[in-house]
Amino acid sequence: MKKKKKKNIIRMVDVTNRDGVQTSRVCLSKLQKTMINIYLNEMGVYQSEFSFPMTSHEANYIDANLQLVHLGVLKPIMLSGWIRAIVKDVDAATKNTKIQNLHLSISTSKQMIEGKFQGRVNKKDVVKMMTEAVDLAKKRGVRHIGVNAEDASRSDLDYLVTFAKAAKEHGATRLRYCDTLGYDDPFTIYKRISYIVDKVKIPIGIHCHNDLGLVVATSIAGAKAAIDSGVDAYVNTTVNGTGERAGNADLVSVILALRYSSGFAGKYKLDPKINLSKAWKIASYASRAFGIPIPINQPGVGANAFAHESGIHADGALKDRRNYELYDFEELGRGKPEVIDTGRKITAGEYSGIKGFRNVYERLEVKFDNEKEAAKILELVRYANIHNQSPLAKDELKFISTHPEIAKKLFTMSL
Repeated sequence: MKKKKKKNIIRMVDVTNRDGVQTSRVCLSKLQKTMINIYLNEMGVYQSEFSFPMTSHEANYIDANLQLVHLGVLKPIMLSGWIRAIVKDVDAATKNTKIQNLHLSISTSKQMIEGKFQGRVNKKDVVKMMTEAVDLAKKRGVRHIGVNAEDASRSDLDYLVTFAKAAKEHGATRLRYCDTLGYDDPFTIYKRISYIVDKVKIPIGIHCHNDLGLVVATSIAGAKAAIDSGVDAYVNTTVNGTGERAGNADLVSVILALRYSSGFAGKYKLDPKINLSKAWKIASYASRAFGIPIPINQPGVGANAFAHESGIHADGALKDRRNYELYDFEELGRGKPEVIDTGRKITAGEYSGIKGFRNVYERLEVKFDNEKEAAKILELVRYANIHNQSPLAKDELKFISTHPEIAKKLFTMSL
């Protein structure tokens, strides 16, 4: 009997906690980054690039999130760190943290090799640096080793093939093709990734930016190239598209495009773990945490995504929603009324007392065994408000009461 050929799969790798937080003028606290990881896990996202293991103030955050993995709170999502593809970074990351999945990044374009390294290294040196870093990561027991070709879209194709072959031969499990400046379009990225994968059968990560407004289209075209060439595709996204300069590929938009566009729907296999019903929740939380409103016309989660006003459209939508809607708002976790308090409101902040604090938690249906336990959580909530510099969300309050020791670690930084 002929064995059925395995269908390659498109998975989501969210980089909100790495590329998103690098965005100028915005940031997330360690608690907010942890909540993003929890929501990504609930949404069925395959991987979160959640940290910079070389950065000292990330150490407790990394340890706390790895504890959540051990407890089963962050499962099955994969947590990975980002470092430069140099021996020094691998050595420090593996000594200072227990991180088991790493992405190693180095520039591959002529522009960046000459413009960033200023004549100190050449193309051969870049490959040598990368392979030595991969070798050490493998020796140190890193399970998943991804190699990033920064500025791949402006790199010589045959050099990228050489780079990818060397990475694979030394034990890298994935090549990330980085369209670092948003230079590619859907047509060029398809040709380029097809060429690389035809020469080197290695799973491909697609990391695109939105400098030319093409990021979602380019990302899914890159995924199509990988799948058509016989390898799995890992599309890099951020929640609400928050990222450097003009941003990254928006998580929800990419999933909707893969699930409902005419060229992908029913033809390509999207990770079956994806749970779109969590889309509204994570988009709303990230908007609040980043302090960036969701654009009114954002696919799926924007205020106007399911709004109809013109007579023809409103009439058509009322007769049959499929006349003017490709997918249902309920699928994205929308449609439930949101309660807004307009009367007396007791909040928990850095100066809260025990009575007001207990009132807040009683409304969340969280009970404490005794006053000592309540006082302990109150102290953590006070720290959390200082940590976030904003009022806490309900899920943040629940997280603190459920995992107080891990929360304490998140609020503590080491120098």
